[in-house]
Amino acid sequence: MSKGRDRTVSRRPDGMWENKRNDAERASSLHKTQKEAEQAAKRMLRNQGGGELTIKGVDGKIRSKDTIAPGRDPNPPKDKEH
Repeated sequence: MSKGRDRTVSRRPDGMWENKRNDAERASSLHKTQKEAEQAAKRMLRNQGGGELTIKGVDGKIRSKDTIAPGRDPNPPKDKEH
């Protein structure tokens, strides 16, 4: 279930990377690289009390999902991705 503060990082048709809340129409910030957009999204989630960050690759498919603290992940992953 998506909460209002959850965010997605994805590539726009113009080549820029956007950091966007899942319930928003417009991007919160635009960046030249995916890493910059990911860092901005993590910083915003921490400031908002945590949440889920979804990162999409160039092809638009989900590449990674992560719960940003202080959010509580009810089903923490068993892998060591983050």
